[in-house]
Amino acid sequence: MNGTSQMLVYLIAIPLFSATVLLLGSRALDKVGHIIGTLASTAAFVVGLLEFFAMLGRAPENRAVTQPLFTWIEVGNFNVGATLLLDQLSICFVLLITGVGTLIHIYSIAYMSHDKDRRRFFAFLNLFIAAMLLLVLGDSYLSLYVGWEGVGLASYLLIGFWNQKPAYATAAKKAFVANRVGDVGLSLAVMIAFVQFGSVSFSGVAEGVEAGKASSLALNCLGAALLLAAVGKSAQFPLQAWLGDAMAGPTPVSALIHAATMVTAGVYLISRSHFVFDVASVAQLLVVIVGAITLLFGAIIGMAKDDIKKALAASTMSQIGYMILATGLGPVGYAFAMMHLLTHGFFKAGMFLGAGSVMHGMNDEVDMRKYGALRKYMPVTFITFGLGYLAIIGVPPFAGFYSKDKIIEIALDAGGAKGIILGSITLLGAAITAFYMSRVMLMTFFGSKRWEADAHPHESPALMTIPMVILAIGSISAGFIFNLGDRFINFLNPVFHSDHSGHGEKEHLLPPIVVSALALTAVAIGVSIAIAKYGRGKSIPAVAPADVSVWTKVARRDLLQDDLNEALFMRPGQELTKALAIVDEKVIDGAVRGVGSLTLDVASGVRRTQTGFVRSYALWVIVGAVGILATIAVMSL
Repeated sequence: MNGTSQMLVYLIAIPLFSATVLLLGSRALDKVGHIIGTLASTAAFVVGLLEFFAMLGRAPENRAVTQPLFTWIEVGNFNVGATLLLDQLSICFVLLITGVGTLIHIYSIAYMSHDKDRRRFFAFLNLFIAAMLLLVLGDSYLSLYVGWEGVGLASYLLIGFWNQKPAYATAAKKAFVANRVGDVGLSLAVMIAFVQFGSVSFSGVAEGVEAGKASSLALNCLGAALLLAAVGKSAQFPLQAWLGDAMAGPTPVSALIHAATMVTAGVYLISRSHFVFDVASVAQLLVVIVGAITLLFGAIIGMAKDDIKKALAASTMSQIGYMILATGLGPVGYAFAMMHLLTHGFFKAGMFLGAGSVMHGMNDEVDMRKYGALRKYMPVTFITFGLGYLAIIGVPPFAGFYSKDKIIEIALDAGGAKGIILGSITLLGAAITAFYMSRVMLMTFFGSKRWEADAHPHESPALMTIPMVILAIGSISAGFIFNLGDRFINFLNPVFHSDHSGHGEKEHLLPPIVVSALALTAVAIGVSIAIAKYGRGKSIPAVAPADVSVWTKVARRDLLQDDLNEALFMRPGQELTKALAIVDEKVIDGAVRGVGSLTLDVASGVRRTQTGFVRSYALWVIVGAVGILATIAVMSL
């Protein structure tokens, strides 16, 4: 095992070992558990940086590194090895997971300082980091599946960390169940890949696709199964309803799992499976449709939320919708989806941490109607959150401007009516994003004081504000750095076997400068409407008004997604379960009990013949003998 290979093992082993020690160690670790957990995440980030710089030192076509660990499954000709793969795509996720993860660990030291179970919290964070790294470093769908389930478990544990509150435990269960529905898709995908190609490794499936070993139907089924998995994990339509409830977990969890890492795993899965979607046109179209619907659904829901974390969660659904949409637009879309994923990791994680800072200074209050004028009391939080806000709505030169505009551009370039429809949807999403994020800013940091008498807003400690400042710097600079000379998409070209070097010179439906102008116009419209409704001099009631339009009521209820799931799946499922229970009790158990009763009745009758008296047995011998003689006599006639 060479040095690079050892480093790949350390990436996963360090946080996994730390999680094990923190979970199984003695209570003596309570005082230092947070330090151990943070050092483990930091060490993994350092290893990731070393791997990244080593990768840059190699020729683009030789940057991928694989490390076989052991033979996992060996049945006949089917062999699955536990192998790690580090290439240009996975290193992006490694740096995002460990880099943002380390900042969130540092933030959590202060945020969770008064929690008696802080060591357990950091153990779960480390477990999540290790599982997420396995997800993106595995070289097969089966290895990815193990990490996929690992992050699902860690997410469940972290969302329900304060499970002494029934609502929080329910939210964790809801997230777990919704993700299991998506996991059925990944299970089916693994099975389809094995049946069609005899392999579940990424390279084996890619070679099988290229060799034409699978029919178009099989490839589209494989793509649809992978999409179902992505829909569940990335909270996309129609499985997005769990994400808002998942905000019940501690705010650092929202920043790490539900903004920067786990919910983007679906984008990774589709991008990693590009060789399937590039030739499965129906599955690729489904990806586009899901992304388009979700980016609008999330944005509309975000307009109606007064809970600051749920508003940001709705925004996350919408922004991942942009990424999913981009992955469905062919080879050029994967790199732009990844660019937006990374820039989103900076500004959304920063805003979630900013929301946690506001809650920290406001007695854990999450209702924005009870905020107002907080910029005067939390200047660092206001500035860092504000920079993330400018990035997400797409104001130049902030990060979101570069990445989201690229997605709008390729949506318009999809061609014909499809391009016009998708371009219009992405522009409408930009306008709505500008509105609801401006609403969050205005209701939280501007206007008059609306907080309760026992609230004493104040700035958070340095351990919380420093990570926010670093993420804000990323919100400012990441987009420009990634877009400079198309360096980021050129970096990813070998993974997707494409060449985007001339993308900027290719013919577009509209020139990029016009696309940017349209996007900025949409942003200006959204901001203007928000200022007109929530700006200076506007009274914001402390309680959400009940006399609102039916559209607002529907948006407050997450566009009736829970009601729909209940009507289509939960209630019919309950009725089916009741019917099956009746069949089980009356038919199956009835048959079993009937056979048992018959056996007992026969045994009881037979038992009466066993009296224990010799004279009775002699009588039966005589009766038998007479019966035999009578039978012989009858037969001889």
